[in-house]
Amino acid sequence: MPPSAIVARALRVDLRGTLALDGVDVDIVAGSLTVIVGPNGAGKSTLLEVLAGAREPSSGSVEVGRHSRAFVPQRAAVSEHLPLTVRDIVSVGAWGHAGAIRRLDTSDRVAIETAMQRLDIAPLARHPFASLSGGQRQRALLAQGLARTAGILLLDEPTTGLDAASAERNRDAIAHELARGATVVCVSHDDRLISDAGRVVELDAGRVRTAHPSPDVVRAARAPVR
Repeated sequence: MPPSAIVARALRVDLRGTLALDGVDVDIVAGSLTVIVGPNGAGKSTLLEVLAGAREPSSGSVEVGRHSRAFVPQRAAVSEHLPLTVRDIVSVGAWGHAGAIRRLDTSDRVAIETAMQRLDIAPLARHPFASLSGGQRQRALLAQGLARTAGILLLDEPTTGLDAASAERNRDAIAHELARGATVVCVSHDDRLISDAGRVVELDAGRVRTAHPSPDVVRAARAPVR
């Protein structure tokens, strides 16, 4: 059996009396692409947040190896009054290994510039993040995750709401991360990402319905979400 990058057992998340996750077990295979699918309200984003360490489960456990994690949410709440440029936002990714009190070194700056170039936002580096379109913000957030050069990359809807060229650019960035040996976990309804996944985890009402690449799961994932 291939090694697991993340092992989650019996995850429960109670959100004000509603079980967003109810006894979820998940194994994330190292160096692979795992796609989490399911209808609205199934608990997909909640599971991703727990796996990323961004949310504490009400009960259950998450074991992560020595790899660092980079979490890219679908949207970021950044006040329009904060004078943050696109480069500032992407640079936050490098703080994960640099530490907020240490100056970024040459390798950090290279990672930041490379991430911006890969997502084609280098020309926007000095623009205020708050002035970007939704699609541009999503690309900047993904660049932030890439700048972390983490062993595990967790992405919430990395291609949703993007034009075809931007979505393809994000898929290429994910493929590059996999090629360098990273583990990638996505919440997505993107046909291409689903077909490329080593494993598809289907959630329904906070529980895992299936957790393997099966045609039924792929067909269900591609169905319109109401």
